[in-house]
Amino acid sequence: MPTKATIATDLKQLASDVLARALKAGATDAEAVVYEGDEFSTLVRLGQVETLKESGSRAVGLRVFIGLRTASTSSSDFSPESIERLVAGAVTLARITSEDPFAGLPEPSDFGQHDAAAQHLYFDDVNQQPPADRIRIAREVEAAALAFDPRIQNSGGGDFDTASSHKILMNSRGFTGEFRRSYCGFSAQPIAHEPDGRMQRNYWYSAARSTRLLEDPVAIGQEAARRTLQRLGARQAKTQQAPVVFSPEIARSIVGNIFDAANGDAIYRHASFFAGMLGERVAGDNITVIDDGTLVFDRESDHDGSIKTGGFGTAPFDGEGLPTRRTVLIENGILMNYVTNTYTARKLGLASSTGNAARSLAGNPGIGAGNFFLEPGTLSPAQIIADVKSGLYVTETMGFGVNLVTGDYSQGAAGLWIENGELAYPVEEITIAGNLKDMYKNISAIGNDLVFRTATAAPTLRIEGMTIAGS
Repeated sequence: MPTKATIATDLKQLASDVLARALKAGATDAEAVVYEGDEFSTLVRLGQVETLKESGSRAVGLRVFIGLRTASTSSSDFSPESIERLVAGAVTLARITSEDPFAGLPEPSDFGQHDAAAQHLYFDDVNQQPPADRIRIAREVEAAALAFDPRIQNSGGGDFDTASSHKILMNSRGFTGEFRRSYCGFSAQPIAHEPDGRMQRNYWYSAARSTRLLEDPVAIGQEAARRTLQRLGARQAKTQQAPVVFSPEIARSIVGNIFDAANGDAIYRHASFFAGMLGERVAGDNITVIDDGTLVFDRESDHDGSIKTGGFGTAPFDGEGLPTRRTVLIENGILMNYVTNTYTARKLGLASSTGNAARSLAGNPGIGAGNFFLEPGTLSPAQIIADVKSGLYVTETMGFGVNLVTGDYSQGAAGLWIENGELAYPVEEITIAGNLKDMYKNISAIGNDLVFRTATAAPTLRIEGMTIAGS
């Protein structure tokens, strides 16, 4: 049976062979990506296993350049015949595409050193955990939610998912890099019943790079139940203008729109309200927003606290092989940087990429975030809410009502109404609206509860003067 070291060597050799074939076929530059991954998922509903899936995949992608012409192909077939077609197809396509003066790989001097091991992105316990243990945890988290309160009479299930991947990137300018990642997580989705027969649902979850860093399933199930019960008896709020407090889960989408607005691709297409705004004020002076693909998080798990795990957006290099880095997009309200890959940096006349290239196996690189976050403040969520005489605490949004060209924002929402600084009653079937250009300047309070449950994170925040449309 081949060892991991043998497989890694084989994948590296494949990448090297694909590059050599592409250059021999006439490419002036080339880049190969080889990916291998495994996934597992199970869903338990009312104690019974409803789905159980396990899969593995391998694929190779090739991007070639002939001068200023480029094309890409991919394949999940590693046979010699398929690799031959992969290379021939990419070179043939490149010959017939139009020239683009900004096309090309990064300069050789831009590639730096990287140490994937130091970022603690991969833990083998994710793959070693027996499927029976994963199913048991899915049962435990659901059972804890169901047992929390008699009003919880049904469930969307408890689930457990794992994934691991191995990526190798190699190009004709001397760069070779690889890293592994692991992921595991579970959640519960309880359903509570109103006296009139209506139902409310919510969820909660835990996710980590290592199984030893996951939270207690019972605690997660109980939190899912508490969040579900909090929605019982929901009503509409009256149409008005009022302060809106965003829970961290929703605040991260508000903050995430900053990344999209600062995306170099949107900037050079003039499809963002941040276009032409470098060095200008775009938010209040309490706002600092950072993208950092290098973060390594320490979190105690064993008694000696020795386990470290990287963020969900951490990587040693980006989709072009450039080192990931820390980029401050907004500092004290001033737009300091756009986020770019090599192509968009050239289009915008910038000195270099910010190391945010993101690519799948086929196609040109796009732009993706590392660990993207709003710097936390000093107030607790309770203090932020306590300062609101009458307003809305948002726990859920629905729809896709964001226009990055104009900044217009309108989303369906649900949450809890705030009266005299306290959460008074649940509300639903309302819409919150504003304009992001104003919203970022009207953030009046930022919480101290920044937690990275995904690659994008934000603490609780309060925005003044939003429009709430209801009854």
